[in-house]
Amino acid sequence: MQLHDTAQGRVVEFAVGPEVTMYVCGITPYDSTHLGHANTYLAYDLLIRRLEDRGHTVKMVRNVTDVDDSILPKARELEIDFLELAAREMKRFHGDMEALDARPPFAEPRATESIDAMVAIIDALVAGGHTYAVDGITYFDVSTFPEFGKLSGYSEEQMVAFARERGGNPDDERQRNPLDFILWQPSAADEPSWETPHGPGRPGWHIECSAMSYAALGVTLDLHGGGSDLIFPHHECEIAQSESAHNEPFVRHWMHCGMVAYEGTKMSKSLGNLVFVSELTKTHDPRAIRLALLGHHYRDDWEWFDGDINVADEQLELLIRAAGATGGPDPEPFVARVRAALDADLDAPEAKAALLELATAIDAAADGGSDTGVAAAGLRVAAGIVGIDLSA
Repeated sequence: MQLHDTAQGRVVEFAVGPEVTMYVCGITPYDSTHLGHANTYLAYDLLIRRLEDRGHTVKMVRNVTDVDDSILPKARELEIDFLELAAREMKRFHGDMEALDARPPFAEPRATESIDAMVAIIDALVAGGHTYAVDGITYFDVSTFPEFGKLSGYSEEQMVAFARERGGNPDDERQRNPLDFILWQPSAADEPSWETPHGPGRPGWHIECSAMSYAALGVTLDLHGGGSDLIFPHHECEIAQSESAHNEPFVRHWMHCGMVAYEGTKMSKSLGNLVFVSELTKTHDPRAIRLALLGHHYRDDWEWFDGDINVADEQLELLIRAAGATGGPDPEPFVARVRAALDADLDAPEAKAALLELATAIDAAADGGSDTGVAAAGLRVAAGIVGIDLSA
């Protein structure tokens, strides 16, 4: 199996043993699941399904960031407890993932339940000379990790710009280096706080995933990923703190998914143009949503148009009709094409094309051949590999 590795910047062999450990950054539950989330999580679901099809057991951990600089202001705005907000949105998220028939995670740790694990890593970083403290804030000192930037390959100027855009504080004069990042910080009066050797307060964003992945899967992961917007600073910072704390490689293979725009504009909450899964599933079969997303390669940035779901509806109707027919060609070459496409860096568009070509050929036979449902059975197998259940 070949997969693009972000750190190497190229497609390489994804060489793993019988059991595969995978950590996928989960949502911060302060809003509903939109198509950007679905695009990312279904890409990893596609990988899991193909690995299982190849005979592997996959332990996928997807965390819940239920305390950070996004959820706390939202809870304050809504005048509700942040855990109440998290519970509400996690319920909706789980419903969306179940509707889309995504594989459930092996574990789903919550940041608020992992504070001790975070403190243990911070303790190790302090002991190793990787931190400094100012005004009750414990920072990671990136100068102590010479390989900082090895995942993204970005220049220092690019990293500073992304840190400024994505939750960092490069202009804070308390930091020795603009790229230093927070491990532990004091809480505001209305924010949750935990007593620790580093003072009362709450964790920084990046330490959360290092702690939760380590607790669930150990020091070194086979694969880690999320959206491409997490490459820096989040995943770069995870590498620095995890490898500094444990003195072992953190991740063998990095996989990142492209961003989804909406009809020519960045999809964002501030613009009010998010396409929510929960809304789409009110009027469309969730399998059509998955089918629409399969039309795009996981690494590509692409745009969603409102008409996309209507096209997918028609394609799903074709698949359902063909899955119940009795004529058609030998399905094995088509099933082999689906598997080969997924093994070639998860080429979902090619896998989808093979699926639709088989369905079209079956449909054209119009129950007129001598086939007794073998083609349709093969279609159901091929569809199942990409997560579309045609068994009903």
